[in-house]
Amino acid sequence: MIIALEEAKRQLVDMRADLVELKSALRIDALKERAAELEAASLEPNFWNDAAKSTRVMQEIKQMKDTIEEYETLCTRLEDAVVLAEMAIEENDEGSLEEVQAELDFVLKEEERMRIAVLLSGPYDKNNAILAFHPGAGGTEAQDWASMLYRMYTRWGDAHGFTVKLVDWLDGDEAGLKSATIMIEGTNAYGYLKSENGVHRLVRVSPFDASGRRQTSFASVEVLPEFDDADESSIEIRPEDIEVTAHRSSGAGGQHINKTDSAIRIVHLPTGIVVGCQTERSQLQNKETAMKMLRSKLLAIKQQEKLDRVEDIQGVKNNIEWGSQIRSYVFMPYTLVKDNRTGFENGNVSAVMDGDLDGFINAYLKMNAGKEQSK
Repeated sequence: MIIALEEAKRQLVDMRADLVELKSALRIDALKERAAELEAASLEPNFWNDAAKSTRVMQEIKQMKDTIEEYETLCTRLEDAVVLAEMAIEENDEGSLEEVQAELDFVLKEEERMRIAVLLSGPYDKNNAILAFHPGAGGTEAQDWASMLYRMYTRWGDAHGFTVKLVDWLDGDEAGLKSATIMIEGTNAYGYLKSENGVHRLVRVSPFDASGRRQTSFASVEVLPEFDDADESSIEIRPEDIEVTAHRSSGAGGQHINKTDSAIRIVHLPTGIVVGCQTERSQLQNKETAMKMLRSKLLAIKQQEKLDRVEDIQGVKNNIEWGSQIRSYVFMPYTLVKDNRTGFENGNVSAVMDGDLDGFINAYLKMNAGKEQSK
């Protein structure tokens, strides 16, 4: 037991050098200077004259302070764990091994999480994320699979302290969903979830097949950043290019869904993009939210395809089928979830469906960081 305590202490002491490197990677000193500058600016008499700008500044201050506090808390936990290990060794207290090991595991895991966060350097990585779920061909089976993915990402968001909001839901024919949209709010939500954009493949014995045959189903997850008003102002949508319809809300929102004909669905006729919102209190609010999502989708496509104008977008390409999947979820004859891009695997499919996605997300971020460094 004492040998185990000494080994844990050695690992903890070695972690000091890792945290020094992490401090540099996070630019903690620069963040402190920048936060102080912005806080001083926020005390100026005319700071709140521009509400949109002042809100962005206060959000930036909070994000920087959160990063600083997380790093300093980690350093404190490390030093406290070293002291605990030293005391246990001196007093030959084998009963403290479990606590020391738990602290070591926490420090290792938190250091990796913060180091991964350093990789989130994209222009919109810090933004909220909009996730839209669409079943592929296959009727009820695919619609059920889309609802399973909806649950998986909702669980992931809840587990990581993000705010998950249902924006739109269209019931499936017998089970599942025909389409759904959620907003995951919090710092770096898009940076983490951008890896999940694409087609997801399921292999299982279908609960909807009386013969108990194995079924392969597909569903897509569309991940977009929530752009701010300044970005969206560059997207002009002509009234004649949209078709707006009202309908009655339904589905997973339960009592929080307004059961009147206030839900809004908007079709952008030139591209075929469809967006909807049903969680606001009025048709007007639902339309405003839906239009915001439409602008986000058009802006994302415009940037991804490097187009000069929105008018150059040819239309939505939906290939939710074999050969286009980013990840496969196999429930039988064995259990395995494998990412086709990174090769990362997890044999605990139940844990994955409960939101255990960090291994997949981290592998993707590391792979992309490696590609950037090799350029």
